[in-house]
Amino acid sequence: MLEQFFGVPFTLLSFVLVLTVVVFVHELGHFYIARRNGVRCQAFSIGFGPELFGYTDKLGTRWKFSLIPLGGYVKMFGEAETMQAMEGGSEEPTARELTPEEKAVSFKHKSIGQRAAIVFAGPAINFLFAVLVFWIMFMTIGRPVTEPIIGQVVEGSAAAEAGLLIQDRVKSIDGRAIARFEDIRGIVPLSDGGPMTLVIDRDGRELSLSITPRMSDEADGLGNPQKRYILGISASGESSRAVILNPLDAFTTSVGQTYEMVEGTLIAMGQMIAGTRGTEDMGGPVRIAQYSGQAAKTGFVGFMAFVAILSINLGLINLFPVPMLDGGHLLFYAIEAVRGRPLSERAQEWGLRVGLALVGALMIFVTWNDIAHL
Repeated sequence: MLEQFFGVPFTLLSFVLVLTVVVFVHELGHFYIARRNGVRCQAFSIGFGPELFGYTDKLGTRWKFSLIPLGGYVKMFGEAETMQAMEGGSEEPTARELTPEEKAVSFKHKSIGQRAAIVFAGPAINFLFAVLVFWIMFMTIGRPVTEPIIGQVVEGSAAAEAGLLIQDRVKSIDGRAIARFEDIRGIVPLSDGGPMTLVIDRDGRELSLSITPRMSDEADGLGNPQKRYILGISASGESSRAVILNPLDAFTTSVGQTYEMVEGTLIAMGQMIAGTRGTEDMGGPVRIAQYSGQAAKTGFVGFMAFVAILSINLGLINLFPVPMLDGGHLLFYAIEAVRGRPLSERAQEWGLRVGLALVGALMIFVTWNDIAHL
């Protein structure tokens, strides 16, 4: 029924919806903790630039959607003047001394711990949101479980050369226990290409085999080709099922799922920096838009899973110690805590310039990757 909408309009709509959800969640974390600490929030915006529509609540916060849907912000009273520039306001910052009443609701006049909590709350709620999505999924539609039994060995692959056979059950890889075939898909692609030790069960006999994964094109969950290390095996489709988990097991599993995604992202980034993995898988807005449309076509469950994954990535990236990001602010606060006083305004200004340059360079790079990918 939705086929007639598939295409650029559908993809753009999916992209805006995905960004709206993850940005709203992120900024809601900042907003909620700021309010809890007595900070006056002047604006809560989804997007940047001129306001499209909105309303003002009874506490004076302007909730609005802005023209450019590539982010968002919470404007807090007493914050840095850079927020006025981001909002597009032309009002000059006042030089007068704040009154005691104004200081009580000013972000700048809160303690280091309070400011750090407000800044950290954005990424933190992104992780919590992902946990919540996975938790609900595992309790309702179930967690995919595929027995770690080899159903096919690709001829000439690393698995074939290592002597793996159909019906072998993989028990562990480099000492990590394998309970599901999905565990293999989570471990092998993040290897550095070196030899791995597989312990398998073959007709009741336990064997230890050495295997070296090979880099190859493999489709991701949405069918897009990605270069990653693979063994050259697949599972038997007959052993796949969805297992409904009880609330406690679903919660612990969702926390573990979120942790594994964070760990996997950090490992992959470390390999890119070390040069053992290519950077072609890094994507920007164009690829996110493409994947948003693909995820939406799979249905509500697939779409929400994609939103959860993107929420994890947004939270993680914002924790990097780069000025302009939440992690950069946390770094400034840590320095302030050690020195007993904040960095000079000039030092902070240069830090923001460097951060802006880094973020800008990264955006150009991932956009170029997106174009090449398309």
